[in-house]
Amino acid sequence: MTSHPRFLVTGASGQLGRLVVAAIAERAGPEAVAAVVRNPAGSAALFPKGVVIRQGDYARPETLDAAFAGAERLLLISSNALGERVAQHRNAIEAAKRAGVARIAYTSVLHADTSALGLAEDHRQTEALIAASGIAFTLLRNGWYTENYAASIPPALQHGAFIGSARDGRISSAARIDYAEAAAVALLDDDAPARAIYELAGDQSFTLAEFAAELSRQAEREIPYVDLPEAGYRAALTGAGLPEGLAALLADSDAGAADGALFDESRQLSRLIGRPTTPFAATMARALPVTLSR
Repeated sequence: MTSHPRFLVTGASGQLGRLVVAAIAERAGPEAVAAVVRNPAGSAALFPKGVVIRQGDYARPETLDAAFAGAERLLLISSNALGERVAQHRNAIEAAKRAGVARIAYTSVLHADTSALGLAEDHRQTEALIAASGIAFTLLRNGWYTENYAASIPPALQHGAFIGSARDGRISSAARIDYAEAAAVALLDDDAPARAIYELAGDQSFTLAEFAAELSRQAEREIPYVDLPEAGYRAALTGAGLPEGLAALLADSDAGAADGALFDESRQLSRLIGRPTTPFAATMARALPVTLSR
């Protein structure tokens, strides 16, 4: 086993990171990829056997030099530390420069350069830092994960309504596995241009009313979509126990979706992974309680 895997994935213990590591291991062999995690203890079970595990924390730059040593290509999965992300990403980019990493791939957001979403600003700043680094890069501008909406299925079933603030905006979401496979394919691409940018979204778009209609079909009972003003949706989310910052981000994203911020019909994602993206109905079926999906 080589002590210096070619490919490095940060934030690897997260839901996306685990899938990316598995996808790279399948394509290039487990010994070719290193999973960078904050807490290595007990994390081996998260990854295929043979994957190298390294300790590294965006917020502790002193841990990153050893974590990045010898890597040729880095997938920088965006931090989930709201308010701290740009500083954390800067730490990783600077460590990549010191390590001589030849390419950085970064999980950004759909149409980051023009998006009105509140969360897009951190991504714009990070993209600018990567561009200024002089390192070749691949920007993976990910659209919405269908799982983001699937997470709202249990309360929708409990309360008899699916709530949101997206009006009739169309959402081109895809499953997390679709984005993970895209990241693996892009990172392994030996012929990528020095500055590659992908706008990644699902082949199929839907409104939240259509999402609720499909939920009603699968659950075999009526679950209407109830559209709320952004402030009302944010209040409902905080009332359900979400932290204020996360609730504000989700409500803002729904409001942005109402104006087309989560819509894209370029099909770059399905072309990159070489197959159609996962239909939202399939992701929904997996998310429904077992008693409803039999």
